[in-house]
Amino acid sequence: MQQRKITDDLEALLLVLPPTIEQALRIANQGDNLLEVIMDLGRRPEARFVAHELVLSEQEVTQDDLNYVTTRIGLFTGDNRAGIERTLHRISGIRNRQGRIIGLTLRVGRAIYGVIDIIEDIINSDHSILLLGRPGVGKTTLLREAARVLGEKKRVVVVDTSNEIGGDGDIPHPAIGKARRMQVAAPEQQHEVMIEAVENHMPEVIVIDEIGREQEAAAARTIAERGVQLVGTAHGITLDNLLMNPTLSDLVGGIESVTLSDEEARRRGTQKSVLERRAPPTFDVLIEIQDRQRMAVHHNVAASVDAVLRGRSLRPEIRYRDEAGQVRIETPPPPAAEPRATAPGGGRLPFEKQHGNGHSIETPVEAAFTAPIAGIRQNLQMVRLYPYGVGRGRLVQAAQNMGVPVTIVEGLDQATAVVTLKNYYRKHPQPIADAERRRIPVYVLRANTINQIEACLGDIFGLPVELEDPVERAINETQEAIRRVLSGSSSEELRPAGAEVRRMQHEMARAANLISHSYGNEPRRRVRILSN
Repeated sequence: MQQRKITDDLEALLLVLPPTIEQALRIANQGDNLLEVIMDLGRRPEARFVAHELVLSEQEVTQDDLNYVTTRIGLFTGDNRAGIERTLHRISGIRNRQGRIIGLTLRVGRAIYGVIDIIEDIINSDHSILLLGRPGVGKTTLLREAARVLGEKKRVVVVDTSNEIGGDGDIPHPAIGKARRMQVAAPEQQHEVMIEAVENHMPEVIVIDEIGREQEAAAARTIAERGVQLVGTAHGITLDNLLMNPTLSDLVGGIESVTLSDEEARRRGTQKSVLERRAPPTFDVLIEIQDRQRMAVHHNVAASVDAVLRGRSLRPEIRYRDEAGQVRIETPPPPAAEPRATAPGGGRLPFEKQHGNGHSIETPVEAAFTAPIAGIRQNLQMVRLYPYGVGRGRLVQAAQNMGVPVTIVEGLDQATAVVTLKNYYRKHPQPIADAERRRIPVYVLRANTINQIEACLGDIFGLPVELEDPVERAINETQEAIRRVLSGSSSEELRPAGAEVRRMQHEMARAANLISHSYGNEPRRRVRILSN
C-alpha cells in the first residue's frame, strides 16, 4: 500500500486573504482540517473545519476585503469560479443583479496521494467507473488520484471543467501525474470537449468531474461505446437517487415503462405495466461514497439496476478503513445453495424428493430476494419459494408477520417449493408442470390474500396459524409498523380494516408523532403510516 501524503498549498491560499482573516486562520492553527473560508458582504467572515465552524473576525466583510481577494486570484469564468495558479484551491463567487461580486467561498484543494488504495483494484480493472456522493465527500480527490495512478500505465486525458482536478493555470498540478489535461472554456461546452478529447488525442481513459447535464450523459455513453474507459463523478447519494434523476439515469441504463404479457406478469406476480432498464449502463461499476473512509461498491451496475426495478434487496460490497488505517472489505454472502427437498410440514399437493437434470427457466440464484424479517422464529430452516401468480409483496409481508425465514427465488432450480393460485394451477402452465416433473412441492392457494398466504406458510413450516382477536391483531400490527417507521422505513401499509379499527390506528400513529392516511375503497380501505 502506498504511503499517504497530503499536499494542500495552504500558504498560497492564506496569502490572498485580507491580513486580519489570514492572521486569525494562522492563530487557529487547524490547517489540516480546514475545508473552506466564507466571506459575504456585510457579514462576519467564517472558517469551516471538518467538525466545526469558527468566526474569524468580529468586523464585517467589506467590499474592499472582497476586492483584495479577487485582485490576487485568477479570472472568474462562466461558472463563477476562479483559482490560484498551480494550486488546487477553488474560489467561487456570489454576484448581485448587476454582476458585482458580493460573496466568496474559498475552498481548500488538497491532493492526497495514496487515497485511492481503497478502490485501486477496481480503478485498474479497465471497467468504466462512476463515483457517486454528496458535495464535499471527496469525489474530486479520489478522481484526481485515479487520474495519476492510471496515467502511469495508460494514456489518460482529464476533461477539467472548473480546473478543480488539475488546478488553475495552464500548467496542470503535479497531483495528476502523467495524465494530460484539457480545460473547458464554459461549463455548457463540457460535452463537446469530452468528444474532442476522444477524437483528437486517442486516450485510453477519460476522466471527467461532475457529470450533471443531459448532453454530458449522452457524451459519456458515446465515449464508452467507442471502447474508452471512463472514470467520472456525479452528485447523488445512492443508486436509487440516480435512477430517479431523469437527467442522469441514462448513466446506469435509464428507465422505461414496458407492458408484460399475461404469462410473464403472472410469473412475476406483478402488474402488467412495470419499469425496466432501457439500455446497457454507460458505467460498469458504481461506487457510493458514504464518507471519506467508507464506500459501497456495485460491481455489476446492470444487475443492481434490474434488482432495484424489480423490488429486490440490494447488498453492495462495503469497503472501509478501520481505526488502524487498514482497508476492510465486507462482501455480501451469496444465497446459500440448499438442496432441493420436500418443504417441512408437507404441502397441499405433496411430492417426494427427486434430483433431476431439468434446465433453469429463469434468472440465476444471485438474483434471489430474501424477505427482511424482524423477530424471526428460531430453529426454522430457510425455505426458498418460487411464486407463480402470487403477489411477492404480500408473500414478504406474510413472512414478516409470521417471523419465518423465506427467500423468494427467480427460478425453479433454486426453489424448495412453489406457491401458486388455484385458478393458475388448474390451467397447468409450464412452470407448474416443470415443478411437478422435478418433484418440487407445489402449494395451492384459494385466493391471493395475506391470510391465505399465512395459512400456507403455516403448513410449510408446520406452525399453527393462531386465531387472535382482530382488534388485538390490528394493535400488534400497528405497533410493529410504527417501530419500523421510527427505525428508518419511509412508510408501512397496514391490512384492510373497518372504520373503528382505522381510527384507532390513526390515533396510535399520531401518538408516535407520525403521519397516517387511509387509502383504497371499502372493504379494502387501509391505513398507511409515514415518517414525519
